[in-house]
Amino acid sequence: MAETLPRTRAALAAWDGEGLPPEAAFAAMAQELGAALEERRIGDVSQRLNFERTGMRALLLRTARAAPRLVAPYAESLPALDPRWAQPETWQLIRRAGGPTTSLYLLRALDLTRMPDGAIRAVDPDQALFRTLFLRTLWVSVIVTLACVLLGWPVAAAIASLRPPWSSTALLLVLVPFWSSVMVRSTAWFALLQREGPVNDLLLLLGVVDAPLQLVGTRFAVLLATIHVLLPVAILPMVGVMTRLDPRHLQAAASLGAGPWLRFRRVWFPLSLPGVLAGAAMTFLLAVGFYITPALVGGERDQLVAWFIAQYLNRDVNWGMAAALSVYLLAMAGAVMALLRVLTGGMPVGARG
Repeated sequence: MAETLPRTRAALAAWDGEGLPPEAAFAAMAQELGAALEERRIGDVSQRLNFERTGMRALLLRTARAAPRLVAPYAESLPALDPRWAQPETWQLIRRAGGPTTSLYLLRALDLTRMPDGAIRAVDPDQALFRTLFLRTLWVSVIVTLACVLLGWPVAAAIASLRPPWSSTALLLVLVPFWSSVMVRSTAWFALLQREGPVNDLLLLLGVVDAPLQLVGTRFAVLLATIHVLLPVAILPMVGVMTRLDPRHLQAAASLGAGPWLRFRRVWFPLSLPGVLAGAAMTFLLAVGFYITPALVGGERDQLVAWFIAQYLNRDVNWGMAAALSVYLLAMAGAVMALLRVLTGGMPVGARG
């Protein structure tokens, strides 16, 4: 806006916002839109304004094409070309969008919009998307984190109870998946879960189903593949903490008459909790920003925030919206880390044990 419509911005800056702007704003708009069309600079401006209000792109392009035929007074010829130029809301939108910064993308990332009078309200239900998107991302990340912790804790405890060289061998088996990329592992799940894939063939062979199931492109596929990819991430911190636990604590509890369940509940689990929280934190931080796996095995309604960030960067080239989504994603991750810090008594996650 500052590069394409500088004179229009200057004229609107002197406008008090009441009624319609002066003739100088109308004249600057018509002349600068015509020049922007000839120099092929109108695309960014029209895209910027159309993102805030549908129809602005068509209005600017129509005015730019008709600019050579428009004559003074432009305060009459522009509204004659299109009645929207006679609406104060149109000019208020252009003036608000001409500043060096904007809250547009931060608001839209929460399904909010700013009205011409400056008030903030929710967008229409058919345009609301991002609140549901963030809740979906949070829900998937929490489910994946809980599943990885529940599945990984017994594995970590078993590894910690082994003696060398068996403990090293078991730990090596946990590390094997890291030797292949996330793309390869996610693609493997895409092949396994297809209608003609091994999973459906096994279900048909066992008589569990009568027809192949649609597994690829579902929330189940996203959860299953993501849990598989991130499970080692949850196991490793727990193993690191459990292997450093002093067995004399359990011996002391047994000597005082504590049974196996009481020793686990009052001694082993509290001492291993920092490792559990560290594994949960690492798993959640990776899950909340996961992109490849949901993109491969998920459907349109199963994509997470990271997928939309990539779309705004690569397809729409809308860096402002991508940045706004990234800010809220970072805030979500920071809030979870702050919560884990509180749960660990203010110490860095994983520092105990």
